[in-house]
Amino acid sequence: MTPTTQRLRVGIAVDVPAADIELMQELEPRLEFIYEPGLYRPQRWQGDWEGDPQFTRTAEQAERYQEIITSSQALFGIPDVNPGLLKKTVGENSELRWVHTTAAGGGAQVKAAGLTTEELERVAFSTSAGVHGSTLAEFALFGVLAGAKNLRKLEADQANKFWPSERWGMRHLDEMTILVVGLGGIGTAVAERYKACGSTVWGTSRSGHPVAGVDRLIDPSKLAEVAGQVDAIVATLPGTKSTEGLLGADVFEAVREGTIFVNVGRGTVVDESALIPALQAGRIGFAALDVVAQEPLDPNSVLWDHPNVLISPHTAALSSQETTRIARLFAHNATCFLDGQDLRNKVDTVEFY
Repeated sequence: MTPTTQRLRVGIAVDVPAADIELMQELEPRLEFIYEPGLYRPQRWQGDWEGDPQFTRTAEQAERYQEIITSSQALFGIPDVNPGLLKKTVGENSELRWVHTTAAGGGAQVKAAGLTTEELERVAFSTSAGVHGSTLAEFALFGVLAGAKNLRKLEADQANKFWPSERWGMRHLDEMTILVVGLGGIGTAVAERYKACGSTVWGTSRSGHPVAGVDRLIDPSKLAEVAGQVDAIVATLPGTKSTEGLLGADVFEAVREGTIFVNVGRGTVVDESALIPALQAGRIGFAALDVVAQEPLDPNSVLWDHPNVLISPHTAALSSQETTRIARLFAHNATCFLDGQDLRNKVDTVEFY
């Protein structure tokens, strides 16, 4: 990538706290932000990049917002987190050269925009992958612990004020083998935490390169072969064409009874038509799901009422520091962009990951 001019005009396309804009300006002084409070759908909570759906712009505000996104060289966020509006913006803004998505899986949003080959070559896209690694890793740890300690039984007994006449054993992390499916930024953070708790950690890898804290590397094509040798499976993979349905019947039929399953990646990685029978048969003894294939989860889904399923509404990644972490990542990438270096988390426009 060739260096741009010494300054970069950045349009703010989503609601960003003023303090984070000041931080980015401090970290990379060559940035010129176009930011006008009041033009954006306000965040309802930290990391609510889509913003309040009830918000509407006046005609004057809509015109000004359009001016910002079509006159910038770079954008912080996809306009209104709307792939259709991204498509329109790229088509109308010939100066646009870089868009940073606030989502870790922003590649899917870029894909949904249906940009042409020429547009994908002209505009670089980067994501916020890795920013959510520590928070998701904590949920993954919590999910396995919840299964190992039989959280749902404890909750049910407490609700019924029932003290069993016989005590029962719990599983311990330092006696368990955990298979982490996907050793990217999130998977690596997950593996580190299990290793710190004394677990034996296996992880899938296509490259075969060693990963700190991982005792054994598994080729993804061998998942079904090793599924019956582990105590828990934790999915951290992004949603791409190559990962869709990767955890299917061959895997869930191979697991041994009582296996714990956690998903902090994308719901499309799991074939739920295979997961549900495994839950009903007890092969999956507990499942903690931060994501599902279709979100929001269908009210009629049996996952809601299953006694051994814990549902999190795709919220495990959120924290009070999310916007600031993304701001720091954007500033880092802005420096890379201005200096002609590779962007971190650049979207692969074939796999859109």
